[in-house]
Amino acid sequence: MAQVYRGGQPYGTGYPALPTPHEVRTHEFPPHRRGVDPAEVRRFQSRLADELAVLYQEIRILAQENDRLRRALRDWQTRQATQTRQATQPRQTRQCPPRNGGRW
Repeated sequence: MAQVYRGGQPYGTGYPALPTPHEVRTHEFPPHRRGVDPAEVRRFQSRLADELAVLYQEIRILAQENDRLRRALRDWQTRQATQTRQATQPRQTRQCPPRNGGRW
């Protein structure tokens, strides 16, 4: 379970801990007779690939939600501007000529 720190206190997020970039860069495989164990490397790569797939899916979902919210905001702003314009426009009344004939 991942540990997140808020106010200096850790609490679980309910999700498995994702490797940090630092952990990926510094990960060391146990020594094997001819270097590293290929199966260990494949398991590590598979785990990272799975986590990246999940992250990219979340990015796609968030981008879609962002687009939906952006469109909804633009529609709301358009409605508000139209309503405000209609409310502030002066009503068409009959124009009376000035009493002094336009002279001061």
